[in-house]
Order: sequence, then C-alpha cells, then structure tokens
Amino acid sequence: MVSESFNEGTLKNKGEGLIEIKKVRKTFTQNEGPDIVVLDDVDLLFEPGEFVSLIGPSGCGKSTLLRLIAGLNQVDSGTIVLDGEEISRPGYERGLVFQDPTLFPWMSIYENIAYGLRSRGVYREEKHNIPEFFRLVGLEGFEKSHPHHLSGGMAQRAALARALVNKPKVLLLDEPLGALDAFTRMNMQDEILNIWHRQRMTTIMVTHDVDEAIYMANKIVVMSARPAKIEKIINVEIGRPRRRDDPDFLLLRSRILQILHFAGTGAELEYQL
Repeated sequence: MVSESFNEGTLKNKGEGLIEIKKVRKTFTQNEGPDIVVLDDVDLLFEPGEFVSLIGPSGCGKSTLLRLIAGLNQVDSGTIVLDGEEISRPGYERGLVFQDPTLFPWMSIYENIAYGLRSRGVYREEKHNIPEFFRLVGLEGFEKSHPHHLSGGMAQRAALARALVNKPKVLLLDEPLGALDAFTRMNMQDEILNIWHRQRMTTIMVTHDVDEAIYMANKIVVMSARPAKIEKIINVEIGRPRRRDDPDFLLLRSRILQILHFAGTGAELEYQL
C-alpha cells in the first residue's frame, strides 16, 4: 500500500533544480603514466524534485560526477547546466554532504549550521530560519553542543542541516551514510527521505549499497567501470513507503546486480557494489 504522504505523484516542486549533463568528459593527470579517463561522454538529465541514486563499481567516477555538479572540479569537455546556467564553480544553490560530516569542531552545532548564512552575508536577515532546520533534522536542544558531543548519526544530521539552511535547489549526497552502523543507517535513510519530501529539491546520492538506492530513489543511474559511461537508467516504480522484503524490491535488486555482472558471485556482494 502506498502511503499518501509519499505518493510521488502528489509532489509539487518549485520547478527548479533541472540538471542537464551533456557529453561530459573528465580526466585526471598523473605525475607518472598516462592520464586517467574517469568519465567519458556522459549524458544525463535530472528533473526538478527527483531523488536519484548513482551506483556502480568502486572508482568508476560516481563521486567525480557529483563533484563536477557541485562545481568543485571542472569538466574537460561537455557541459553541466543547472536551470539554464552552466556550472563552473561552487554555489549556494547546490548543497553538498560528504560521508564524513566535516563539521567545524571548534564551533557549536548552531554556529556550524549558521556558517553558510554568515559566509553569504545574510545571517542577520535569515537567522530566524535556523530553528526550523534544527526541527527538520531532529536536533532541537543541541544548539550549544559541539560536534564531539554528538553520535555519528546526529553529526550527519547537523551536516544535512548546514547544507539545507541555504535552501538549495539541489542536494548532493556523497555516500552520506557509509560510515554509520546498519540500524542508524536505516533510520537516517528515512530521515533523508522525509527531508526530501518536505523540501522537494532535486537530490542526487552516490551509494555503493543497492538496497539503499532502491529504497530511497525514484531513479537509479547505473554506471559502468572506468572510464564511466551510463550503463542503465532505471525508474523505480515501487510505491512508498518501501519494504526491503517486497517481491518487486527483490526483483529490482536482482536486475541491478545482473546489470553490474555481480549476480551469483556470493553473499558478500549481495548488498555492496
């Protein structure tokens, strides 16, 4: 049964967050040896408000693609366009969360979350919005705490709030749950889905976990080994909330594993790619 609150047909995003990736190529230069081609002729389209998961073999270029969208690296050729404007540098309309929370240890959680507003020079005008983001990630009461006082899951919630406080059009998640224990990871998956549902921003998440990709995304981009091309784009047509033991869920997992040539290679590869 599809929960009405998660019925994707009812989502009404702002029409912002359209990402067009055309003929993107990215190489990295080595001190010795030939250049490494990481991405080769990649074409993708991310619609406003979509939740997309990028999966593929380790080192295939998933995180590189995310960093290009973030503007932290530049393409060698091709274009990445957000709402009609080519991306050439970082911008506050794109929030980025890494596997490590990367909070400033000398700052309180409040100051960490407020950092983006201060760096934009809009803290005075927008500081009244900060409590909203503490509520959004469930960290009310921890405003004066420092990062070392928080558990891994709570620190990652703070990192999410810091990315969200600037109200970005696009949220980029680079394996944000990879360092968490299994129970905390599943809870955080639901937290991120709740945030996505409420904020309605385009969300792109890199993950190595096939189950996580199916559970969270409405579109999965399967990338090939380096140099990465797009192996397959899969629309996840499973209602929400999703169950990991649902027959359609298990069938889709099997299909993805077959695409990645890992079907039947052993239990150690059943969940992790």
